Amino acid sequence: MKAVYLALLALLLGACGSVNHRVERASTPGAVPLPPTFSKPSQAQKKGGGYYQDDGPGDDIPANLDAIPDAVPRVEPLHRFANNPYSVLGQDYVPLRAQADYKARGVGSWYGRKFHGQKTSSGEPYDMFGMTAAHPTLPIPSYVRVTNPANARSVVLRVNDRGPFHSGRIIDLSYTAAWKLGYVGNGSTLVEVERIRPGATLIAVAPVDDPDADPIARFANLPEPVVSVPVAPATATPAAATAETRGTFLQLGAFGNPDNAESFRAHIARELDWAADKMRTEVAGTLHRVQLGPFASRTDAEGFAEKVRAALGVKPAIVVR
Repeated sequence: MKAVYLALLALLLGACGSVNHRVERASTPGAVPLPPTFSKPSQAQKKGGGYYQDDGPGDDIPANLDAIPDAVPRVEPLHRFANNPYSVLGQDYVPLRAQADYKARGVGSWYGRKFHGQKTSSGEPYDMFGMTAAHPTLPIPSYVRVTNPANARSVVLRVNDRGPFHSGRIIDLSYTAAWKLGYVGNGSTLVEVERIRPGATLIAVAPVDDPDADPIARFANLPEPVVSVPVAPATATPAAATAETRGTFLQLGAFGNPDNAESFRAHIARELDWAADKMRTEVAGTLHRVQLGPFASRTDAEGFAEKVRAALGVKPAIVVR
């Protein structure tokens, strides 16, 4: 009898140990709901639908991303150098200098830990948990409202960086901004971007399409941006910039400002991580050219250019010196 009792007791204890002690969220009227938990992706995904290689969210993600406030628009002087014209992959960009309206719809992406703490085009360190954005032509600094039409969520961001330079994309957001808009797990999505500023006049500024003209000299007669605070010019990063070299290269971008060149080099390295060993910044006078090379022959350069076209949607020009 004692043996039977002990056997029954063991079965009861085993059943208690296997009970799932999951706490259900309150659903009855008057019950106090449990606070929501933040669910983060388990790993970075590859290009083509998820995160860029080695550019996922990381492990140290704050649990209160919803509590991070939107940027608050305020009057700021334009950065003296970040708003100068520049050329990327054969396309010339003329950043807006006037108090112009801007509204566009297109693909928005985001950038994360691979750039966290690195210098932006404004010279400020990039904070993936801040409320900032990178845009090819909006003034630095300026403010935008970005909306995800799929869920009607909106955020207000401060533009302090240049990019993205991938075909079809119009803006790059911080990790927190993309998380709030609900597309952080997808890498990119359709968004609406509208500049926030009081009393604007709509001005259309089109990029220059002549790929043969000098990307810096053609803009020599444009007025300087209006600034009220002098900003000291930055110096090029010694490890990134080298003296002009003879050979065959692929031209990715040309900049008058070394900070803009280095910021672009970091961004494009995300897209072309497989070509990092061939990426370089050539300095010729005041021109800073981000290139791939040198290549042993024009045929080798052509083959590499096709790989770049497949990755970015744009084929870089071949330069022989």
